[in-house]
Amino acid sequence: MLTFTIRRLILAVPTLLFISLVIFLLLELAPGDPMAQVPLTVPPEVKEKMREALGLGQPMHIRFWKWIVQFFWIEPQVLIDHYIGTSFSAGDLRVISWQTRSPVMDIVIQRLPQTLWVVGTAYIVAIVIALPIGIYSAYRQYSWFDQLGTFVSMVGFSVPPFFSGVLVIVIFSVQLGWFPSIYDTTHVVDSWDAFVYQLKQMIMPVMVLALQITAQLSRFMRASMLDNLNQDYVRTARAKGLSEYVVVMVHVLRNSMIPVVTVIALGIPSIFGGAIITEQVFKVNGIGQLLIGAIQANDLPMVQTLTFIFAVLIVLFNLIADVLYGILDPRIRYD
Repeated sequence: MLTFTIRRLILAVPTLLFISLVIFLLLELAPGDPMAQVPLTVPPEVKEKMREALGLGQPMHIRFWKWIVQFFWIEPQVLIDHYIGTSFSAGDLRVISWQTRSPVMDIVIQRLPQTLWVVGTAYIVAIVIALPIGIYSAYRQYSWFDQLGTFVSMVGFSVPPFFSGVLVIVIFSVQLGWFPSIYDTTHVVDSWDAFVYQLKQMIMPVMVLALQITAQLSRFMRASMLDNLNQDYVRTARAKGLSEYVVVMVHVLRNSMIPVVTVIALGIPSIFGGAIITEQVFKVNGIGQLLIGAIQANDLPMVQTLTFIFAVLIVLFNLIADVLYGILDPRIRYD
């Protein structure tokens, strides 16, 4: 297992380099000019100096190499300096946002807590709800609970977040007045009342996101459980006199979790990516809204960095899912 993990980590390096090159070329070839939003009264020679200040006057391969060095070498040093108090990155050039003229990673770190509060909580809530629903729906196939779970899942799949988000705002915020309609990103939790208000403003976006994630995970869990409940080893376990709880919750559940682990692991990067539509609806100043704003402003360093961070997380959690396969199923060996 350790050899497999090391081999996959080594293989991830050229994979990520290739992904970064593809992202860079796609953004370079995309239409748009970062100087498009500059007022027309600015003279052309001033615009040209601004382009040179942003590094746009250099060849493409030079800009790509500088971005790679800044992302993989300088930014980790900045992180080490921040937590340890060293000065490894003193005077080094960092990836700068064209829109804000500040380091991209500083902005990402500022926005990340808001996304983790909302999207991360929604993901945890969805997992806690979806797995028991999928397990019991499969065990009681075609029962009223299974039919109800299927109906709720279809609603979660069918209703887009821009509709369900507005719907819950109208019901719980406008009509009932229970929760605030706009997420206050400047709110500081420093007392019990502040904590209660934080929970109130999180309920609606978490509700909308958890509905979608629960619908997906519960269906995967149900299908995987049904596939394993009819296997020969289940009949053998029951014939040996094992209790129904041990058969279902130990033998069947462990094997059924293998495909579900993939769905859960590959969904975790979306936590850091944020729920773009939901963040827009509830005005959550998170990573998703940051990406939308960067795209609209043609802020290529911000878009490139955020997109590559998502790619790194996907590669990482793919590896974690593969390792978990071997833990869940002893038959899987990586030799």
